Amino acid sequence: MRCFTVLGPSQTGKSTVVDKLGSLEETPRKSNSPYGLNLTEFSFLDEAWCALDAPGGSEALAHVQNALLASDACILCVSPVPEEAVLAAPYLRIIEASGTPCILFVNGMDQPRGRLRDVIAALQDYASHTLLLRQIPIREGDKIVGSCDLISERAWRYREGQTSALIAIPDSVAEREHEARAALLEHLSEFDDWLLEELIEDREPPSDALFAISSRVLRENRMIPVLIGAASHGNGMMRLMKALRHEAPDVGALRQRLAGADNVDAGKLKAVGFHAYHRQNVGKTVLVRALSDGLKQGASLGGSGLGAVQDPANGKAGTPFQPSAGDVFAAVKSDHLAVPSLLTADASVAPPDWTEPPTPMLERILVPGSERDETKLSETLAKLSEVDRGLKVMQEESTGAQLVCAQGPLHLRDLCRQLADVFHIAATERAPNPIYRETISKPAEVHYRHRKQTGGAGQFADVKLSIRPNGRGEGFSFNETVKGGVVPRNYIPAVENGARDAMDKGPLGFQVIDVAVTLSDGQHHAVDSSEHAFRTASKMGVRQALSDGAAVLMQPVFRGEIHIPSIYSGSLVQIVSALKGQVLGFDRDETAKGWDIFRALIPGGALDELARALRSATQGIGYFSKSFDHFEELYGKEADAIVKTHGSARAEH
Repeated sequence: MRCFTVLGPSQTGKSTVVDKLGSLEETPRKSNSPYGLNLTEFSFLDEAWCALDAPGGSEALAHVQNALLASDACILCVSPVPEEAVLAAPYLRIIEASGTPCILFVNGMDQPRGRLRDVIAALQDYASHTLLLRQIPIREGDKIVGSCDLISERAWRYREGQTSALIAIPDSVAEREHEARAALLEHLSEFDDWLLEELIEDREPPSDALFAISSRVLRENRMIPVLIGAASHGNGMMRLMKALRHEAPDVGALRQRLAGADNVDAGKLKAVGFHAYHRQNVGKTVLVRALSDGLKQGASLGGSGLGAVQDPANGKAGTPFQPSAGDVFAAVKSDHLAVPSLLTADASVAPPDWTEPPTPMLERILVPGSERDETKLSETLAKLSEVDRGLKVMQEESTGAQLVCAQGPLHLRDLCRQLADVFHIAATERAPNPIYRETISKPAEVHYRHRKQTGGAGQFADVKLSIRPNGRGEGFSFNETVKGGVVPRNYIPAVENGARDAMDKGPLGFQVIDVAVTLSDGQHHAVDSSEHAFRTASKMGVRQALSDGAAVLMQPVFRGEIHIPSIYSGSLVQIVSALKGQVLGFDRDETAKGWDIFRALIPGGALDELARALRSATQGIGYFSKSFDHFEELYGKEADAIVKTHGSARAEH
């Protein structure tokens, strides 16, 4: 079986392309994953094929990456509108990083809204590979009625519901065909010395030789050929499928590519796990593509025995199925198989770096609907994060609640739907508690005496303490200048611990940072003094001193790296400024043509708004990663509102 992925932006007709390709000769067999990837198996010219239909939208890029891990080639569907070329930028970036041979298909040519050459030029801005036009449209007025193949120099007229009819090349496109064919041959000659000599000698190369060169160039991933059509009418589907059949590599090339990318012995690679989902009463189902023969139930794969092996398009338990090299199968009761992963008999090998999805930008707390679901929610989220690398799960620092980091609102909605439909967990979401700190702006001194009589041994400790602001980022520090044994040496660690206890919550209600405490004097009692007494005296004394130290609210500031197509870089200055951030500059992204990396310092409270503004300004394409940089003072009405909303209630407890 040969396998390819159909990917591209939303609304470019990917699913229609899969349906039409699968229906060229027979009724296809489909397997719809509840969340993410869909699979279609079909036959074409007595060969078995599997098409992976990857969801569109930037929040589903993890599914796209995983699908390419199992694909011999891919079809990138794009819009015929030049202004929408930027929407294909994330997919071109992933395709080139993965090294997957690609055919670019300009869909929707029945309703063109721009010139094809402008579409290709706009797309070329985001592709390091040359985009090689293999067909040109035949127009009658404003309508496209067929296409002309630049290698065979044959023209085809589209017929609704039927295969296209072979016609003579119309005079109206002859000049354009000659020009486009010359460009095609010139590009192909860069990879073939024989063709270069033929062109220099002004000899016309035969079509068979050109097809062979084109096939080799695609298999070696040297260029991206461009075909055109309208899947909704079936136009261009036969030509697209024949290009896949004759020019796309087989599973052996995929095995070599994966082994080379991850320094794994190609001979040991048995399979690749590329998608997984959970089903009621079944558990985890893993979609696997076999890279060699001999896999069956009980066989060693990924370091353990393989569970039940099923035909994914059949999906019926107990149906005998023994995959051959290239086949895709569903593994049930094989929870040890990681997704995505390269699988040998003895181990599950981490996938190549290019499969790492963008950093999740949306952080939310999931609150279970009942107490009995609280533990279940934690376990379930851990399971879901194992099969969805775009999802990160952790605990909120202040409350220990379940904090999920999703790619965006749609991704979060799918997650909540899975929890309800598959695991019967009702959960609501809320924004996480903001992370603020406080410090002092001036020194203060305190003399605090702790005395308590409780019938037995009493408690007595007397301390004189001074506090002062530390430098930003220096944290807490403790020092003592006690002389004469007024505070015995064995009690001084208790004084330090008490001072640290007081840092947990300051007068504004937040954790205190960047403060220095000095013990200068005190008294003790031979009977009633203890470590507990001195720790209590220190804690209460420091709290009193903090109240006198002119508390200042501190907000977190994050260093953000924003990844965006270059055409959007200019708009980011205004976005960052509006969020009271600081622009640090930007550079060209050396790993992706047409992309910039924009660096800025962003207040923590503005990260949610940054994600929304970035999605709006870049049509959902841009994303950012962040790392904590420092805390800085926050004053005025904004600080007062934060203290009133988030700090005062905490301070009362």
